[in-house]
Amino acid sequence: MKHLLLMVFTVVLVSQLSYSQNKIWNETEEQKTERMAWWTDARFGMFIHWGLYAQAARHEWVKKNERISDEAYQKYFEMFNPDLFDAKEWAKKAKAAGMKYAVITTKHHEGFNMFKSAYTGYNIMNTPYGKDIIKEWVDAFRAEGLRIGFYYSLIDWHHPEYTIDRVHPQSVNTKEQYDALNKDRDMGIYREYLKNQVREILTNYGKIDVLWLDFSFPGEFGKGKDDWGSVELMKMVRQLQPEILVNDRADLKDYEGGWDFTTPEQFKVQKWPEENGVKIPWETCQTFSGSWGYYRDEHTWKDNKQLLVLLIESVSKGGNVLLNVGPTARGTFDYRADRALNEMGKWMKYNSRSIYGCTEAPKDFIVPDNTLLTYNPKTKRMYIHLLDYPMTNFLLRSYGDKVRYAQFLHDGSEIKIGKPQGHWIQQETIENDINLILPIIKPNVEIPVIELFLN
Repeated sequence: MKHLLLMVFTVVLVSQLSYSQNKIWNETEEQKTERMAWWTDARFGMFIHWGLYAQAARHEWVKKNERISDEAYQKYFEMFNPDLFDAKEWAKKAKAAGMKYAVITTKHHEGFNMFKSAYTGYNIMNTPYGKDIIKEWVDAFRAEGLRIGFYYSLIDWHHPEYTIDRVHPQSVNTKEQYDALNKDRDMGIYREYLKNQVREILTNYGKIDVLWLDFSFPGEFGKGKDDWGSVELMKMVRQLQPEILVNDRADLKDYEGGWDFTTPEQFKVQKWPEENGVKIPWETCQTFSGSWGYYRDEHTWKDNKQLLVLLIESVSKGGNVLLNVGPTARGTFDYRADRALNEMGKWMKYNSRSIYGCTEAPKDFIVPDNTLLTYNPKTKRMYIHLLDYPMTNFLLRSYGDKVRYAQFLHDGSEIKIGKPQGHWIQQETIENDINLILPIIKPNVEIPVIELFLN
């Protein structure tokens, strides 16, 4: 009996130790929900991928894709001078598009710092531009009332101590080849550098709302949490900026407090993502085209309806959209990005009420064909997004005891609620169905939205 009790005690103790070891900090679910409330309400943000690769203008992974050496890549550092950069103009464009927050690359995989750093000369201050772009950007976006976030690459293709791995421009094929390339490199030195730089960006610019780390790739010739020192890194992050939101790419998914939201990239989820059967906060990061950095000759740009559907559908499944702009080497937005932002802004000006503060509709609401539903739990209003505009009769099944008023969101004009009309419709309906009588001509809106005031 004593032996059995000892075994039980040992199992419980080991379990408790394991749990405590996998805990970055203490926070209740209620506290986390409150900390993330602004982000959950915002739903729509701007991602900005900008660096030396804008001069090559052929993808932010150009150094890897073309296996460019440090020496050959150096010309971009020596030439970088975005003389047309106007942070205030960028902020105004983000706000006009309906975005509530923005995340900018402080350092991408190429290793170049867009900020002033005490730990490397490979930063913006030593380029012809010679000014701290991140400071200019932070000040401008804050002035427009936008929340701010920093992307920081865990990967670094320039640092001399960063060990070469499978995503590095100098990647090879065998363990022996990797061992030979890395014999004089010390990842421990890079870990300290990484930690020091994250401390810099979270110390020198005031309150930061989001930290977007990128990315872990465990496995053969890869890197994960131990390579980055993620546990200690995240403890420091939480200490420096207790209210900050952090993504899930530091390989700490098993750690309580190691991440706040998950990040499906260039992907439309089929349903609200879950962990262990529980819905989790999520944000999809997406590009206008096929590249994150400026790519002059890339032409697979999404049209306005595709982008709006992406936003609406994400919100309808409880998520956010972080939509990317890749500025040019002179510091301007590509004309195609300007056009896309402008078109989205026109729709958001009149229909953002169906986005901000909204989420997945309650399960007892049947989704009509060719529509997406979003729901605001605070105002108790349902939003029906008409992806394919119907002709006059718009049947809502089992909505009869739930709706007290209906209107178009873009102009606040009443939509009459009546009984289903027409011989065939009447045969197919049941008692609790209602019919919205729509104008035969579609409103001059890319995707019209019906706002339902619920009982």
